[in-house]
Amino acid sequence: MPDILLSTLNAKYIHAAFGLRCLLANLGDLSDRASIAEFDINQRPLDIAEAILAANPLILGLGVYIWNVTPTAELVAILRRLRPQLIIVLGGPEVSHECEGQEIIRLADHVITGEADLAFAQLCRTLLDKEAPPPPHLLHTSVPDVTRLALPYALYKDADIAHRVIYVEASRGCPFTCEFCLSSLPIAVRQFPIDAFLEAMQHLFDRGVRQFKFVDRTFNLNLAISRRILRFFLDRWTLGLFVHFEMVPDRLPIELREIIAEFPAGALQFEVGIQTLNTEVEQRISRRQNHERLTDNFRWLRQDAGHGVHVHADLIAGLPGETLDSFARGFDRLVDYGPQEIQVGILKRLRGTPIVRHDVEWEMVYNPFPPYEVLSTKTLDFQTLANLRRFAKFWDIFDNSGNFSETIPSLWSPSAASNKPELLSPFHSVNTFSKWLHLQGVKGHGIALPRQYEFLWKWMTLELGRPAETVGPLLARDYRRPGRTDLPQWLIPWATGLAPSSRTAQLPRRQARHVTVMPSETILLPSADDA
Repeated sequence: MPDILLSTLNAKYIHAAFGLRCLLANLGDLSDRASIAEFDINQRPLDIAEAILAANPLILGLGVYIWNVTPTAELVAILRRLRPQLIIVLGGPEVSHECEGQEIIRLADHVITGEADLAFAQLCRTLLDKEAPPPPHLLHTSVPDVTRLALPYALYKDADIAHRVIYVEASRGCPFTCEFCLSSLPIAVRQFPIDAFLEAMQHLFDRGVRQFKFVDRTFNLNLAISRRILRFFLDRWTLGLFVHFEMVPDRLPIELREIIAEFPAGALQFEVGIQTLNTEVEQRISRRQNHERLTDNFRWLRQDAGHGVHVHADLIAGLPGETLDSFARGFDRLVDYGPQEIQVGILKRLRGTPIVRHDVEWEMVYNPFPPYEVLSTKTLDFQTLANLRRFAKFWDIFDNSGNFSETIPSLWSPSAASNKPELLSPFHSVNTFSKWLHLQGVKGHGIALPRQYEFLWKWMTLELGRPAETVGPLLARDYRRPGRTDLPQWLIPWATGLAPSSRTAQLPRRQARHVTVMPSETILLPSADDA
């Protein structure tokens, strides 16, 4: 039985808790007395409590995040009643700021704010030393020197490598000051020693890891380091290798372009945080972004880079001063840039972020419960934001999924909108479809794939008046494109002579739908973003 149990509730089973592994790696001489127990938010807190109590630890460390704070608070309350002597230590962004008034903090024995890699080990030593003076309830840590930290990658088990997302980090921090993000807090960017990091990546590669997800907020900030990491993976490229990076959208100089262009199709995914294309809103929230360079970088990634990069762009709805019209213009502009996916997120008021300074002027009203999404603003009323939430979900289902890569863009083609000019806008076209789906009683989740095709068929033929002989072949080609051999009965007349397409072998399933190749053996790997 471990003296120290590190635990958290992941958003999904497939997500491995990187933070817990960082803590365990830095326990030093206490590491043999500690273990990790991961759960997810779909499990009942009562069942999780049973598993934790069965392990009988002296100290329980819990990672608390915006997505798990509600069930974690219930878990802590249960544990406090069943085993009052259990020492509960909390950490994570949700309990690192605005600590006053949080019930989960009141119930815990200790809370470590900030990066706890070294502080948690020191606290455990103090707690296990019966003669040491009691530590304070709230421990505010200083930013650790990452060159002193032990790397956690050996703690990924074979089962993690086989079934979970493998997270890695080459740096911490962000140089930007966007007010909606915790990275806006004044913490410098720190780089892990690159030689030791690449040696650890080699060990993971040798163990069979082929999907690496970097959690660095600004991967392409240090060009020399970025090139070394890209070259490392390019030199080891093999079938199925897939590497995910978050990147600064307006920083893609020739030194990076040259090596990016060498990667095979689909091997790289760039998550590009656009957030807004409204320059007034950017200035209001202290976001710096060069639109001219951003546009050029997107053009290069989608047209000149050999289509080797899967681009996932982020856009936020509900920022202070953003209107529906300005958001729609920004969305349409982003669609024109051509990323394979656009994730529309609703603004969240993260604890500790300076976005709250706009609350009065822009009448920002947030949900008091996690994930603290904005409910209304001075320029976006409650109903408009409710519609935008549905739009985001339906866009993810029908466009980001890659299941309708030919049909969805046809919604805003000139021929489709000949008598409805407003439908030339990708946003307004899909938003109108989204409102119609809502009126049909369709929820933004759990729609079986055949039903998705039926809804599009009805919308395009019955509501928009598009000819069946135009819509049918579009839907049939989209259905067959990922290599599916079956076909809904009603689509068969439109699939005459249509053979299944094929995808790049061993890419994550969702990304693979965006990459069409010549017919070949298709091997699709599970993806954390699979839908």
